[in-house]
Amino acid sequence: MVKTPPQQSLSIPPLESGDRLTRQEFERRYNGMLQLRKAELIEGVVYYMAAALRFRSHGQPHGFLVTWLGVYGSSTAGVELGIEPSVRLDADNEPQPDAVLLIEAAAGGRSRLSDDDYVEGAPELVAEIAASSAAIDLGDKKRAYRRNGIQEYIVWQVFDQKLDWFYLQDGEYLSLPVDADGIIRSRVFPGLWLAVDHLLSGNMTQVLAVVQVGLAAPAHAQFVQQLSDSAG
Repeated sequence: MVKTPPQQSLSIPPLESGDRLTRQEFERRYNGMLQLRKAELIEGVVYYMAAALRFRSHGQPHGFLVTWLGVYGSSTAGVELGIEPSVRLDADNEPQPDAVLLIEAAAGGRSRLSDDDYVEGAPELVAEIAASSAAIDLGDKKRAYRRNGIQEYIVWQVFDQKLDWFYLQDGEYLSLPVDADGIIRSRVFPGLWLAVDHLLSGNMTQVLAVVQVGLAAPAHAQFVQQLSDSAG
């Protein structure tokens, strides 16, 4: 979230984890706490990260995930990658996902950038780094993402060495299968291929080699042309 110094910071109550707030009040208090790195409103409840992040349990996996998505986004005109953007989903939810991959509104995407530079609506793909299966990412946040129509949702459970990639079908999240060659293939973003075991083991050379193969597939070229035609 882009922070601007509040004019009357002493008059703004602090943001506390567990607060139940409207989205407007959440944003007001968040903007008043310039030292706060990350805060989210999930189903009307505030969650925030006050502690420093550990390298192998979050920092490095986050870097790996963003690198993979960045290669795809940089090769796909009409698609944009965002890192930890605040997303105005609905009146009770403003998450700050670890990464989002979205189709630009002009090319037919489901979300847009507001005049004050927030993502509004549901990005096509959201990715989160979770410590384990007990994280909020697989509970209330997953339900909010599903209800708001986010088409694909990736959750990397670092301690469990597990990655789930959900896709939305008939209002429910189902798991994308790992194909016989060990690759998960996006249904929304043609060519977004993930060698999941190599990602979990930190073999980024192979992860990036596989996504390059996906980018060279005819379906990706057709997708880029489709986005261009939609943008006019």
